[in-house]
Amino acid sequence: MGPSTGGDTAASRVNGDGTSPDDPAPVDATNWPHVIRRALIAAALSASVVVVLAFPIVSHLAKPGQSGALALETRWGLVAGLAAAAAVFSALSQLLSGHRRAVAVRTPTTAASSDVSTFRETIGKVAPWIGLVALLLYPPFVVATTGWAGAIKWVDNFGVQILIYVMLAWGLNIVVGLAGLLDLGFIAFAAVGAYSYTLISIHVLPSVAPGLVPFAFWICLPFAAVLASFAGILLAFPVLRLRGDYLAIVTLAFGEMIRLVLVNWNSLTNGYAGLNAPRITFFGLPFASRTGETTFAEVFGLDLSPTVLRAIFLYYVILALALFTAWVTIRLRRMPIGRAWEALREDEIACRALGLNTVTIKLSAFAIGAAFAGMAGAFFATRQGFINPKSFEFMESATVLAIVVLGGMGSLTGCAIAAMVMIGGTELLRELDWLKLIFGRDFDPTQYRMLLLGLALVVLMIWRPRGLVTSRDPSIALKRRKAVSATLVKEGAG
Repeated sequence: MGPSTGGDTAASRVNGDGTSPDDPAPVDATNWPHVIRRALIAAALSASVVVVLAFPIVSHLAKPGQSGALALETRWGLVAGLAAAAAVFSALSQLLSGHRRAVAVRTPTTAASSDVSTFRETIGKVAPWIGLVALLLYPPFVVATTGWAGAIKWVDNFGVQILIYVMLAWGLNIVVGLAGLLDLGFIAFAAVGAYSYTLISIHVLPSVAPGLVPFAFWICLPFAAVLASFAGILLAFPVLRLRGDYLAIVTLAFGEMIRLVLVNWNSLTNGYAGLNAPRITFFGLPFASRTGETTFAEVFGLDLSPTVLRAIFLYYVILALALFTAWVTIRLRRMPIGRAWEALREDEIACRALGLNTVTIKLSAFAIGAAFAGMAGAFFATRQGFINPKSFEFMESATVLAIVVLGGMGSLTGCAIAAMVMIGGTELLRELDWLKLIFGRDFDPTQYRMLLLGLALVVLMIWRPRGLVTSRDPSIALKRRKAVSATLVKEGAG
């Protein structure tokens, strides 16, 4: 018999990194001259498209002349700047794509990936606590850096505004991100909550229990959540058999129906004239009084503006409501109902085959998401002190949905970051007066806020098509929780 060759098999000739010594060395499969040529072509096409779209809306500005007649002022410098920005972005996108392909070819599979996974898990455990501390210290930091006058701007107009949208996004995340039910009329539930709080506090509470009027917000907040949840159930019943585009159309129609009811039921809602909502109090102590009542500042001996004190208190109230929303969402996701939502999102037919009641699953998703929206709407009413139907139009629903999609459907952290980018970025664009040094003194950055925001969203979605946060924690785990890549779940939702 010949000599045995069992010890010289291909299975035995394997290096520690999983490769064979007989395998050729990895080469850079990227053809860089071709990549550069494609980048230049893409840059030229992008610049051309911008120039075509900019004419004549951006390139010409109608201004009153010396004789009173309108005169056209050309702004080719602005058009050139926009075209150059589009060209640079397109070229960088092509070059980065080529670089990623080259890295993917050259990088072998090693044990370092486990170290990176462990590091990410550690960061994922520590980051929420760091964020919570930062949120709690935000008002004192603003007061220390900008003074009491800056608190109104950076705490109320910036911090409170962002947290309202964070809470709305977390409520919609239950419906869209966890249950996979596309809702284009979600802001209608916030409208129900806002009008429920206002109507109960100005009509019902004074006649039933006048002594509890200073506590109107705290008493009406649960009622706003319950009534909004009831509206969510009313919406869910007609759409139990609908999915995808048809579901989106019905939810859009529901949102418009609620808005039209608010506009036309003048005897109850006062139409576009709106209603004055009672201001929030510090558990019965008003921050300002026109009737001689003892105020919060007088009780605690503070010589500060009531507007500043109210803004700081509103910040901590909406922070508490948002954290409550996050806590409930996390707890529900780990319960059977949360796993049922995710099963419904992945495959409704398989969900029914497993014996799950899809009717109850859908109703619970709409009801709980609507309840959080109703609480956010009630807070919005007491913060503004005035509500009307124009505050609850379709654009608000689209904004909340964009926050959920941009952040990564199913991710609470992603929704919070996306709200900071979209809402905070919109507010920060008011401070870009330095752009006048580039585009001229007549350039008003506030007129281009939505344009710049839209461009930023396009860039982010190209860079992170599955959202800012793509990995997900599993609902249940054995011994150790490991982050799940978004590529393993439907549409990056998990």
